[in-house]
Amino acid sequence: MPIRLFSGLLLLCVCLDAAAGDLYAAINRLRANEGGCVAAPGLAPLRPQAALERIARELSQGISRQKSLRDAGYNAARFSSLSITGSAVGAVPAGTLVEQNYCRELQDAAMTEVGVYRDMHQIWIVMAAPIVPHVPQAGYSGNMPGMRILDLVNQARATPRYCGNSRLDAARPVRWNDSLAEASRRHAEDMARYGYFSHNGRDGSEPWDRIQRAGYRYRSMGENIAAGQRSPEDAVAGWISSPGHCANLMNPVFTEMGAAVAVNTRSSFGRYWTQAFGVPH
Repeated sequence: MPIRLFSGLLLLCVCLDAAAGDLYAAINRLRANEGGCVAAPGLAPLRPQAALERIARELSQGISRQKSLRDAGYNAARFSSLSITGSAVGAVPAGTLVEQNYCRELQDAAMTEVGVYRDMHQIWIVMAAPIVPHVPQAGYSGNMPGMRILDLVNQARATPRYCGNSRLDAARPVRWNDSLAEASRRHAEDMARYGYFSHNGRDGSEPWDRIQRAGYRYRSMGENIAAGQRSPEDAVAGWISSPGHCANLMNPVFTEMGAAVAVNTRSSFGRYWTQAFGVPH
């Protein structure tokens, strides 16, 4: 029976008071395994974002998330909010309270930005990843982005790494396959044109259906997708940070790969990335 593996992923000047600055630092220390939270290796620090500070403040006032996002002009591909209230606020260091309550939530590798609000009675933390709809066209012709992804994937496979909590050995490099690239291109373009993000195509197709349509006969296959990333480097970094995507990328069974990006600046995410792995029949 064929083996199928796939996984899908989604500046303003910031002026901080001392207390908020300490909380930002505490959050990033916890993401970096420098506190009591057991963090996944390689989590990037969150960037303070003024718009998210405003949203955190408005959430503390009971304003809805949808209205706060709209009024702040922040288009979020991913979003979460955390809050702590009660007598401990003001009596216990904010970083300690966050560590005690929200270790798991802070480990979301898809989040890139953060905003905090605190007063004597409450702490609000907003984490998000913005949608970046504008895409420069230079460098996005033909197979160039896909070939860059191939280079980055083989660099990653050359080194043992943790995918989540699983340690995976280094794997042999994969080689480029035009049929896998064609299947990736078609799916990326369909997602970009119609503004959806899924392993399931609009026609009901699954990843293995699409590579077969492109002429690839397989013994095993896998697919990674991503949306909104600015560059091949960002797309691959996101896959490496996500356990399921990372396991696909490091799978020693796979011998071939194709990848593509499609652009639609009027869509929700702007860029749509698809990466297909395979072992030929």
